[in-house]
Amino acid sequence: MLKNKNILIGVTASIAAYKSAFLVRLLVKAGSNVKVVMTDASKEFITPLTLSTLSKNPVLIDFTKNKQGEWNNHVELGLWADAFVIAPASANTLAKMANGICDNLLLAIYLSAKSAVYIAPAMDLDMYKHKSTKDNLKRLASFGNKIIHPGTGELASGLHGEGRMAEPEEIIAFLEKEFSKNLPFLNKKVLVTAGPTYEAIDPVRFIGNHSSGKMGFAIAEELANQGAEVTLVCGPNSLKTIHKSISRVDVTSAEELYKASIKAFKNSDIAILSAAVADYKPSKVANQKIKKSAETKGIELIPTKDTLAELGKLKTKKQLLIGFALETQNEIANAKEKIKKKNLDLIVLNSLNDKGAGFKSNTNKISIIDKNNKITKFELKSKEDVAKDILKTIQNYKSK
Repeated sequence: MLKNKNILIGVTASIAAYKSAFLVRLLVKAGSNVKVVMTDASKEFITPLTLSTLSKNPVLIDFTKNKQGEWNNHVELGLWADAFVIAPASANTLAKMANGICDNLLLAIYLSAKSAVYIAPAMDLDMYKHKSTKDNLKRLASFGNKIIHPGTGELASGLHGEGRMAEPEEIIAFLEKEFSKNLPFLNKKVLVTAGPTYEAIDPVRFIGNHSSGKMGFAIAEELANQGAEVTLVCGPNSLKTIHKSISRVDVTSAEELYKASIKAFKNSDIAILSAAVADYKPSKVANQKIKKSAETKGIELIPTKDTLAELGKLKTKKQLLIGFALETQNEIANAKEKIKKKNLDLIVLNSLNDKGAGFKSNTNKISIIDKNNKITKFELKSKEDVAKDILKTIQNYKSK
């Protein structure tokens, strides 16, 4: 949910500033791009070096970067951020924000910010309970700012009550929930297949193909980023899943992929079958390794189960089924025929005649054809960007 998001963290003068280090660390671990802006007084509670090291970016404090007058552009920083999180937000900073006072870089960015602003107050019990603080928070909320309310517990003064800054994990959960609200595939259950299948000849050898699974994995990750609950059925590969909303099922053969896909499809809203499934398998599998000899060996091949065609038979009106076609000749005609034959809604076509497309590459060049024969062609892109194009096309198709 937070992967590739630009998160600007504002740190003010509060003993809770130590929690900012944990917050930055969790955001970086989640894949966010993090920058930190501090008030000058906050340096008494946590060092810029700590936050710079954790965020992997210089910490911003002053309006100017150096004695030559080069400035930290608060307008650009306000545009850069997908979210501005002020944690901790002291009573002093809250009061200035509520009244439009701009006497430091953090406040200048706040007044310039185009993104949502999230405020995590942190102060002593009596300060938090004071009517002026409550009024400031109400006013800030009325401006559209999101308040991440503090918790109750032991405070720095020794008092026990409300005023503790929300824990970093709570702030992360709050942000994830906020970012998930407008995701196009939120709460959709999606089956994705990826990678090759290996069809055993004997305990050592197999029939397979050169698929790396990179395209399917990119689709699964992007679906999860856009809110989907993904079941990823994948053949042999060395790739790892990142997003926690991906449930991975590892298989080896076409038969195993078939069974896992049939099971997952029952509860799926959408199925995207990008796996390069072997069309044939040996009719018999030797129990022992076949020894090399001078005589010619023949292997009888029989068809594997056609997972895509079977899902086409099972598909309901509420489900979408998307297939893939890798062709070397008569690409468009073959892809259109596959749509009809297997009852698909869309097919993603790529050709080995296009440089940079197909197996093992980090790029792909595709065309997408729908069941009404509308063709949309795309330029050569990274497989991550191709995944976004595929999902955008599915989203537009669903809305018709």
